[in-house]
Amino acid sequence: MYALVEIKGKQYKAVEGETLQVDLLNMEEGASYETDKVLAVVDGENAKFGTPYVAGAKVVATVGSEVKGEKVKVYKFHRRKGYRRTQGHREQYTMITINKINA
Repeated sequence: MYALVEIKGKQYKAVEGETLQVDLLNMEEGASYETDKVLAVVDGENAKFGTPYVAGAKVVATVGSEVKGEKVKVYKFHRRKGYRRTQGHREQYTMITINKINA
């Protein structure tokens, strides 16, 4: 059984017991996170699809640690002008563990 869930504007495939890396949530570690923005629930041969969300469906998760993503280098230059700029960036993510999918 899995569900397609929208968290902070992005879509994720949520499977019970698995851990997802989502955009940074302003919540403490160990807190419970619930969302009713479930786009689809698939259980074997049975599938429910929402328009846009499945009515009555909910996903419950536990908030884990905050981690940093891969480093992204941003490099700009204009040829023949001597213009070169380098900048780095690391996005922050929150790890959440899916506890239950209520369909």
